[in-house]
Amino acid sequence: MPPLGLHPDRPAPLLYDRMVEVLRGRNYSPRTQDAYIAWVRRFLHHFDGRHPLELGEEEVNAFLSELAVRRNVAPSTQNQALAAILFLYRKVLAQPLERVDGLLRASKGKRLPVVLTRDEVAAVLSRMRGVARLVAMLQYGSGARVTEALSVRVKDLDFARRELVIRDGKGGNDRVTTLPASIHDALREHLGRVRRQHETDLARGLGEAPLPNALARKYGGAAREWAWQWVFPARAHYTDRETGRRHRHHLHESVVQKAVREAALAADLPKRVTTHAFRHSFATHLLEDGYDIRTVQELLGHRDVRTTMIYTHVLNRGGRGVLSPLDKLQNLGSVSQSEAHAVPVHGKPEASYAAPEAPPPAASYAVHPRGITPREYGRPK
Repeated sequence: MPPLGLHPDRPAPLLYDRMVEVLRGRNYSPRTQDAYIAWVRRFLHHFDGRHPLELGEEEVNAFLSELAVRRNVAPSTQNQALAAILFLYRKVLAQPLERVDGLLRASKGKRLPVVLTRDEVAAVLSRMRGVARLVAMLQYGSGARVTEALSVRVKDLDFARRELVIRDGKGGNDRVTTLPASIHDALREHLGRVRRQHETDLARGLGEAPLPNALARKYGGAAREWAWQWVFPARAHYTDRETGRRHRHHLHESVVQKAVREAALAADLPKRVTTHAFRHSFATHLLEDGYDIRTVQELLGHRDVRTTMIYTHVLNRGGRGVLSPLDKLQNLGSVSQSEAHAVPVHGKPEASYAAPEAPPPAASYAVHPRGITPREYGRPK
């Protein structure tokens, strides 16, 4: 009998090719595909490239436990690795694991998001320039993730209704959020430059934007239409490996991330500022302004309102909106810096303590373009 229902006269496909086929057939996002393939490749290399059907629950538990104990990965990282391995056995090999319950879980603590004050947002944005500044302003004004902001097409902007449509967001869902009126003029000026660039590309026989799913076959000339072009296109073209066509992709997120980091350092902010901080600040500032939490949930695209409720804990009103009793004391006077440093520690002058050295970050693993293992997808010989 051929393994897993394969045709007896056809060679078994490579495990990499089969996994990509199943992931795409189930409409997993490209980022999830890359992450799952990377974790399965890392799992198999951990056991010297053995075929996954030669491994079982014991090896899976050992690998995931090592991630938590020796690699000190975050709980979300361990969960992603587990999801990738379970997908391999359940969906690709059709051999689901019986029990994966003996692994050591990475400890999961409650983390609060980094939220900027309005003055801090203005300080960062004022130190940014060009397209990266416009993307960051769109993020803070709409609550979009950086990948969502960069994936906006011309047709998704509605200046009259002041709406921005986020297509294929997290979870594969669309949503409508606000398009800030304060950047309408800057956006229109930017779109004028992008359109002139698009017309130049068309004159050169280019000008096609990659279309989602099978729309390129359904609407033959849509890829060259202005409505389908990226609002923030990249500078250079690339060649699609499957179709051989030349496209201009949208701007890479690292361009905006680097610009935000440099602006935050120039503003001398004592916070770890990333592009996602604009999304956190958008939600927090809306709640500060009195908007309903359900409205904020819809704008952010959260499936569960409990995810949105985390921003109620970081409102700029002190811990849970409580006024500290120290602030109510009268005639206390101010404590000078010299007095603060003169407080003894265990009866001795205060010593200077060096901050503990931070643990090294977990190593990042790139996906090799040709797969996980040279072994075939079928059962090992």
